[in-house]
Amino acid sequence: MNTVTTANTTVTLNEGQFSRRSAFDWLFAALVVGGGLFAFQRYASFMDVYEKGILLAAIPSLIALGWFWRPLRALMLVVAGAALLGIALYQVDGQGQLARAESVFWLKYFLSSQSAILWMSMLFFMSTAFYWIGMASRGEGATMSMLGSRLAWVAVGMALIGSMVRWYESYLVGADVGHIPVSNLYEVFVMFAWMTALFYLYFEEHYRTRALGAFVMLVVSASVGFLLWYTVAREAQEIQPLVPALKSWWMKLHVPANFIGYGTFALSAMVAFAYLIKQQATETSWTRLAPLGILGLVLCFEPIVFRPSAGAAGSGFWMVYFGLSVLAVGGILYGRRHIAAKLPPLELLDDLMYKSIAVGFAFFTIATVLGALWAAEAWGGYWSWDPKETWALIVWLNYAAWLHMRMMKGLRGTVSAWWALVGLVVTTFAFLGVNMFLSGLHSYGEL
Repeated sequence: MNTVTTANTTVTLNEGQFSRRSAFDWLFAALVVGGGLFAFQRYASFMDVYEKGILLAAIPSLIALGWFWRPLRALMLVVAGAALLGIALYQVDGQGQLARAESVFWLKYFLSSQSAILWMSMLFFMSTAFYWIGMASRGEGATMSMLGSRLAWVAVGMALIGSMVRWYESYLVGADVGHIPVSNLYEVFVMFAWMTALFYLYFEEHYRTRALGAFVMLVVSASVGFLLWYTVAREAQEIQPLVPALKSWWMKLHVPANFIGYGTFALSAMVAFAYLIKQQATETSWTRLAPLGILGLVLCFEPIVFRPSAGAAGSGFWMVYFGLSVLAVGGILYGRRHIAAKLPPLELLDDLMYKSIAVGFAFFTIATVLGALWAAEAWGGYWSWDPKETWALIVWLNYAAWLHMRMMKGLRGTVSAWWALVGLVVTTFAFLGVNMFLSGLHSYGEL
């Protein structure tokens, strides 16, 4: 910011966005432009005009994101470098060979999609554990929480590396099989995990507190637990050809926008859980605490649903999962006073809850509009009251009402927190329940 003084007045001039950029900012921008143009030159023949437009639009978007939040620059460069290394290791004499994933050391243990995603899973579990060790420790627990944060960053990186390499692997399966990895439950659960964690890490830095990592990583770990069960029970890691309706460039826009909404709604619910724990830290009546515990267990009710179809091994997995969920919810309620003392002020939690829902609602709205356009192209109509569409509308109306009540009626505090927490139940049913109990045009990720 520059100040110019004249004879009678002082005028303050704001520096432009470009004048504040460092040398590394410009180097990052040059690398993104170079990488984007290289991808365009090499793969343009495989794209239609819309996909070319998406690629070209992604270049300034990635630069803007890297400039807006600087940690993303290092993440993007590391992911790009590791993914390109993984792709190169598949090459022999200029030809890609999927079988090399079992014979090349770095692919077998680190850089194949399945290896990277398994690393992601372990790292998210470890991150959750370190966040909770930091929360439970008598001291500040800063070192443990910092380790939890660092591990979450590495887990996000491994998830993105796995997704990028899986995209390439799908083309090694067959040129007509290749697709962006956002087409089934396995792939979107990976996306949900890293996207939720990444949004949390942004808010962690923005609000300068790691105390909420213990809560947010619980829902990330829960999604990873489902992912591991789904992998074992359904061999979901296998790359399958797309059904005809999914062979559309709309999928590249609709699904990621949708899961930004799902991820931030889940984040807001865990912040709401933390809010209620802090607010009721001095509550001594277990009768009054019971609704919070019951709602927490409702979100872990999947074991009862999956047990009949998962077989003996699956039933055992889900019983362990359910047992750990009971211990987690019970432990949080039991240690609520100690936990509450380490949580940020209620005003900060309320603000974070609002911002998470606002971001999620904006992207969920975009996803709904894009979905309607996609439906018109695939099925000849913008809206068909398919179960998935109906429940997406219910989710949208739920958060639209929440935002309306906050902005027009000043909704704050306990009611808004309970509403956000119940909203996760509604969102979970729209995400998974429809696939379990209902059928329709969107039944591509059946359980």
